[in-house]
Amino acid sequence: PRGPGMERKDLLTENARIFSAQGKALNDSASRSVKVLVVGNPANTNALIAAANAPDIPDGQFTAMTRLDHNRAISQLAARTGNPATAVRRMTIWGNHSATQYPDLHHATVAGTVATDLIEQDWVAEEFIPTVQQRGAAIIQARGASSAASAASAAIEHMHNWTHGTADGDWVSMAIPSSGDYGIEEGLIYSYPVICAGGNYTIVPDLSINEFSSERMRLTEDELRQERDGIRDLL
Repeated sequence: PRGPGMERKDLLTENARIFSAQGKALNDSASRSVKVLVVGNPANTNALIAAANAPDIPDGQFTAMTRLDHNRAISQLAARTGNPATAVRRMTIWGNHSATQYPDLHHATVAGTVATDLIEQDWVAEEFIPTVQQRGAAIIQARGASSAASAASAAIEHMHNWTHGTADGDWVSMAIPSSGDYGIEEGLIYSYPVICAGGNYTIVPDLSINEFSSERMRLTEDELRQERDGIRDLL
């Protein structure tokens, strides 16, 4: 796990071999329909390593967790608008579970009202996005340990939605293998907005992406490429 002063990249080499072994073990022993959620950082690339080492299990069965980021983004928007978190729908986390992630509220609603009608763009760029991006590091600095309980709760929510479905009119964020959706390089484990039903997930299609969002989606994609290139020998 991360400790004070550690960035996720410090964990990349250390954890990469662990997830290579885990992927091989799953390939040897797990059901072909197993649902895998990787939480250990760097989660997206660790999921990529595990999937690559489990060639007999469909890649789509491997996911990484951005639900904690999703929940943090919801909490920030709810607090800013004076609403309960349950009033916020259609929040999106794009990309990597890292400080480059892009929390996107352009499609979100709060109590049925479009979120962008309720908040200022300056707040989005200067407070909302960096607060969500840096929340994990801030918690480690404050308490000397990671937010393990919040991560555990988010993992339960991730698996519950994957298994039992998402609420009507809402979606969740999951890091999943890209098939090129929204122009993201195929094969990267990238967080998308998804709808779950029948034990499967589907990327929310045809969302309008403005230039502000597109730039941030590419930045986090670039980081995922760099992480992948750093562990190619394990793929």
